[in-house]
Amino acid sequence: MTMGRIHSIQSLGTVDGPGVRFVVFMQGCNLRCGCCHNPDSQSPDGGKEYEPGQMLEKILRYKEYFGAEGGVTLSGGEPILQPDFALRLFSLCHENGINTCLDTSGSILNEKIKALLSETDRVLLDIKYTNNADYLQYAGCKLDTVLNFLAYLDEKDIKTTLRQVTIPTLNDTKESILLLKKIADSHKCVDKVELLPFKKICQVKYDGLGIKFPFADIPIPTKETMKQLNAILKNQ
Repeated sequence: MTMGRIHSIQSLGTVDGPGVRFVVFMQGCNLRCGCCHNPDSQSPDGGKEYEPGQMLEKILRYKEYFGAEGGVTLSGGEPILQPDFALRLFSLCHENGINTCLDTSGSILNEKIKALLSETDRVLLDIKYTNNADYLQYAGCKLDTVLNFLAYLDEKDIKTTLRQVTIPTLNDTKESILLLKKIADSHKCVDKVELLPFKKICQVKYDGLGIKFPFADIPIPTKETMKQLNAILKNQ
């Protein structure tokens, strides 16, 4: 029996893909991002186990709220670490007329993940930085690995939203945003780019786990900074 290890569930989410969505946050992550806001989801050993059918039962209770745009989003942690469960759940969603969305770092691509992507209506792809050095130091993978994942999404014409957490001193420059825009513009599958302001409300989670928040000393971006960066992104 294919089981999935789940960190938490949000029944009516509005920021994890189009419309109103049932968001399943999966347990376990292969990266260690300095800005991670769910450090308690990193270990593969936490969470609670579900069968795909059990999760579908929960999802169906909220189907009437999804409307034309909404559906189910798998987030994390990193959902592509559990491709068998994710594929089965997305297949069941499609059998029940429910839109599917995958929120991922794009740090792994293999045949199982390609099968999962064949049942994925939209991908929310995190482009954390626009240079390899920062990717390696502050996330733990290579930029080229993520760009290879994006190239596959482009090849298969899977609708993609690029997302980036704006982190002052690391990726909040005009040059960085222009590089992100260049990545978006060179892939026809990308129809949206979102800049998400770095936040530190997760500090309490790190304190509770007794571990250091790597970006505790980095300031949060101002509203004016976010406005300026979004203007650059949109050529304004």
